[in-house]
Amino acid sequence: MSYPPFIVSSRHVGDDANWWRRAVVYQIYPRSFQDTDGDGYGDIPGITSRLDHLDALGVDVVWLSPVYRSPQDDNGYDISDYEDIDPMFGSLADLDALIAGLHERGMRLVMDLVVNHTSDEHPWFSASRSAKDSPKRDWYIWRPARAFPGLKPGEPGTEPTNWGSFFSGPAWQWDEGTQEFYLHLFSVKQPDLNWENPQVRHAVYDMMGRWLDRGVDGFRMDVINLISKTYPLADGPRPDGALYGDGAALVANGPRVHEFLHEMNQAVFAPRSRHIITVGETPGVNTTEASRYTDPARGEVDMVFQFEHVGLTDGPGGKFDPQPLDRVALKRNLAGWQAALAPEVDAAGRVTGERGWNSNYWDNHDQPRAVSRFGDSDPAWREMSAKTIASILHLHRGTPYVYQGEELGQTNTVFAGIDSYRDLESINYFSERTGVGDDPAALLAGLAVNSRDNARTPVQWDATAHAGFTTGTPWIDVAPNFREINAAAQVGVPGSVFEHYRALIALRHHDDAVALGTFRLLDADAADSWTLLREYVGADGEREQVLLAASCTRAGLETGPGSALRGRLAAEGLDLGEWNDSERVLMASLPVEEAAASGTGMPARLAGWDSVILRRRL
Repeated sequence: MSYPPFIVSSRHVGDDANWWRRAVVYQIYPRSFQDTDGDGYGDIPGITSRLDHLDALGVDVVWLSPVYRSPQDDNGYDISDYEDIDPMFGSLADLDALIAGLHERGMRLVMDLVVNHTSDEHPWFSASRSAKDSPKRDWYIWRPARAFPGLKPGEPGTEPTNWGSFFSGPAWQWDEGTQEFYLHLFSVKQPDLNWENPQVRHAVYDMMGRWLDRGVDGFRMDVINLISKTYPLADGPRPDGALYGDGAALVANGPRVHEFLHEMNQAVFAPRSRHIITVGETPGVNTTEASRYTDPARGEVDMVFQFEHVGLTDGPGGKFDPQPLDRVALKRNLAGWQAALAPEVDAAGRVTGERGWNSNYWDNHDQPRAVSRFGDSDPAWREMSAKTIASILHLHRGTPYVYQGEELGQTNTVFAGIDSYRDLESINYFSERTGVGDDPAALLAGLAVNSRDNARTPVQWDATAHAGFTTGTPWIDVAPNFREINAAAQVGVPGSVFEHYRALIALRHHDDAVALGTFRLLDADAADSWTLLREYVGADGEREQVLLAASCTRAGLETGPGSALRGRLAAEGLDLGEWNDSERVLMASLPVEEAAASGTGMPARLAGWDSVILRRRL
């Protein structure tokens, strides 16, 4: 079909071959974005009604979490029909209108693609479980029960392996009808597809092609590094105190995953004339594997989501056993990823080729709110820290991702008890751990910090009832601070978090050093500050440098002559005195329009959680 034409806009990146390297992606979690029919769930017409907000922000790509038909066991990540829209979100006509609205404003649409597993209500699985001789039996991963003395097939302990599901409980479910187990790495209602079967792969590729022909501009591929398992399936190590074995090493980054992704690229993306933006969610990936996934010469995906930095606060008991953030470890981790995927440069420092690409994010639908985790959500420091952590992220090399509400500085919410939660992972974890005697109060404390529901509270549009999200009863409670934190109070308001994000996005669009330049972390061992240097050398040899200095505590940061920071930077070859005439591009403590007029060079001091971006040309 003829998809809606893309119209280039001055507020967004254009359509040159490398447009996506300058782009900023905005993630929408549809059920929490905007409701238009009063049922308490966000919908596609609601997204379309808010496109002017995204246009004003300047983002280039909208990533839409799943809106396909689904029983909603895992909020849409359990798909029962890949080629239709769930009625709770609208219709295919509504999606067509959304694509048209984005394209006419110069923005693009990325669909969430979940093909490691389907819903158990997908027709493919219904056919697969109907009989052992079904033509689609091998489309999923079935295994007979293990013989164990005293146990009947299907009883606990007879599972084919000892793996635990990522959503608690065993990773295998007994099917009475065919007397075998099927694998589900996530919910029991999310059976894993068998990617070893070429019929499965090509059915997926054909489906993807039809979405692209409809006008979709790319895919974010959910847990895509799990599609290749290591065969034969075997038990994983079982840590002390764990209820199940850990099968992660046997299901992640498997022996054929790169073959499958290259095959997908050649079948789906390469034949099309426009660039299809692709990002793979790859839990457990390391820098070596990531460079393989994202090396342009290999033809797999543009970038991957990695989870190392968001796992730095995990305690011995995992994400729901949170520990204090080690900011030095965070800085070094992100810098390590920058180094691993750094470009090739010549002797003059010019970028001559790309070896990979980073996706940079603080939060998303699976992570707690950025300002609560990496900044300071105390009302006295929230706005300043939200702007500063935004500057830090957007000054890293790679594609920045903004999660809905992040541009407003939305925070984690307040949960009254387990009944306030809607997230399957959180509910299952609480049930499993209380079932073995863990303290409910301690469990709730961990959930409050890291539950995915923190990110899933509705976008706070204004100070009216339910934050302007719905006229009905929202499916999940709105965060109680919506009267202070909302879009109506920030859009067009000098000094707001929104306006700071708008300026950062525009900077990436127009500044070569920020979008394409090399990256260097300075003063890596300082816990109270964050200093980054970006540099771009043009074809004519002109050198542009952009420097970020950020205070990461309430105490502030001395930066003037004689300061400890200056001494440490000088030891690394950077003399702040040479920046005295540099332009102040952006400061967290000032409205965007006032930064340049505030003076030149580094301020003598940065207040608590303040930051400054400087620019000079040599």
